[in-house]
Amino acid sequence: MVSNNKDSVQHVEGGLGHDVATEKVDTVGTVLAGQVHDMSLEDRAAALRLAQQADPGLEPFSWRMFTFTLIVLVCCMCSGDNGFDGTVMSSVNSMSQYQEYFNLKGKASSTGIIFGMYTVGQVVAFFPSSYLPDKVGRRWSMFCGNVVLMTGALVTCFATNMSMFIAGRFLTGLGCTTASTSAKSYMSEITSPASRGRWMGLLNSFYYVGQLIASGIAIPFGYRTDNWAWRSPILLQAAPAIINVAFVLLLPESPRWLYSRGQKERAVSILTKLHSRDMDPHSPLIQLEIQEIEANISTSGADKRWWDFRAIFNSAGNRYRFGLCAIVSIWGQLSGNGLITYFLPVLLLQAGITDSNRQRVLNFVNSITSFVGALSGTAIVDKVGRRKLFLTAEICCVCGMAIVAGLLSDAGPQNAMRANAGISFIFLFMVLFSFGITPLQALYPAEVLAFENRAKGLALQGWVTNAVSLINTFGLPSALAALTWKTYLIFMVWDIVGVITIYWLVVETKQLSLEDVDEVFMAPNPKKRSFELAKLARERAKRDQESRVAVSVGREL
Repeated sequence: MVSNNKDSVQHVEGGLGHDVATEKVDTVGTVLAGQVHDMSLEDRAAALRLAQQADPGLEPFSWRMFTFTLIVLVCCMCSGDNGFDGTVMSSVNSMSQYQEYFNLKGKASSTGIIFGMYTVGQVVAFFPSSYLPDKVGRRWSMFCGNVVLMTGALVTCFATNMSMFIAGRFLTGLGCTTASTSAKSYMSEITSPASRGRWMGLLNSFYYVGQLIASGIAIPFGYRTDNWAWRSPILLQAAPAIINVAFVLLLPESPRWLYSRGQKERAVSILTKLHSRDMDPHSPLIQLEIQEIEANISTSGADKRWWDFRAIFNSAGNRYRFGLCAIVSIWGQLSGNGLITYFLPVLLLQAGITDSNRQRVLNFVNSITSFVGALSGTAIVDKVGRRKLFLTAEICCVCGMAIVAGLLSDAGPQNAMRANAGISFIFLFMVLFSFGITPLQALYPAEVLAFENRAKGLALQGWVTNAVSLINTFGLPSALAALTWKTYLIFMVWDIVGVITIYWLVVETKQLSLEDVDEVFMAPNPKKRSFELAKLARERAKRDQESRVAVSVGREL
């Protein structure tokens, strides 16, 4: 079987030029001989590209690709949960029926506690999120998290007093974060290097699907005069969780998690089904992935010790990795997006739109445009790269905050055209943020963390994200009331800091396997090392293209 695969590789490489073909056969031959650990990172990158040529993966429109897409969509429900909440509570908070039932009119502090309790649940989720994925597996962790979320949605929906409502909000935040953290680990570990960016980007883009559904259903329910106007949208928050709970245990487990538990045969079988076009366990692609997993995953590592977080910080490389996760957390929440996501009705009110029904319609429009932006960024993240997309988006955030501040300021003549222009740029800002940063929020942290630290690292990163988001929850209402349009200027300055930070620190991980990313962070200068690999990849791609053109011209002659 192995010799047949080597012949297929040589056939793929035939006619590409003597030097290139020799290099390729040598690297793939090393893979087939089981000597990946002796290869340099550059040779491993070349071998991965060649293995993908010999075994390009699932056919785009095959039944297996359809099945894989369903697997991804089941996981995406965990991200849809998260997007649903912020929008549905913003919509519910604008309903007079809800305000009157709980006697909340004019009580800004109570509203802040209601919104904040969800975040408190997310912060507490750090503990199950760091323990369950490594202990019981990624699938069961998603299942448990979504069961808690469903319980929270039911408690909140049928709440008869404020204490019951707040308890439901806490459970919803706890379950949502536990499930979404596990989904990130799972997705990063079942997708191939060539398509990981697109699939992980789709995972986080489903935040806007949840937001879209929440803002859409709030419009018709807002016209009801009874308490089901606000109870119904909250109850429907359980819908994505129900879908995940119904199907998640039917999905294959993460092959990397299985290998770390000593179940190598199952890990190979799952990788073969998910990544190999011919379902050949001896294909160069599967052999390369398995050997890299064997070289980098310990069967007695820190992931087996739920209490051991030392590995996240025990080396300069690991500290660098988590620092990058923190960068995604901080500027993923404080680029100005939180200002719009949670407080769009307030911003619209400041822009002169006072009708609550129109506010909900514009909230729905914002969800649509943001989702389109997120899908567009997801489509190109594997081509453009993570670093360039992140940096470009943050520069756009600087410009967007500056423009919106100017349009909504009290300087100069005030008219409807100017207010409408301000609203338009608020929407454009979210499109650009969703385009460049949303696809990276799930993808980049899961890529840069080593396997034994991935579940704990993502849980800790989630804790940082939620701690930062407390600024949005508790700080922004006061800032908007006191500073109005000047709040945008604060975010503009902070986004400038983000541009500088991203430029100096963020590494490129495009087209690298999760195990190859480990070696990037072993280098004295990880950013420089990632640039070197990117340059080598571009040179090889250019050389291959020139060779193919030469062969094509030769055949025509």
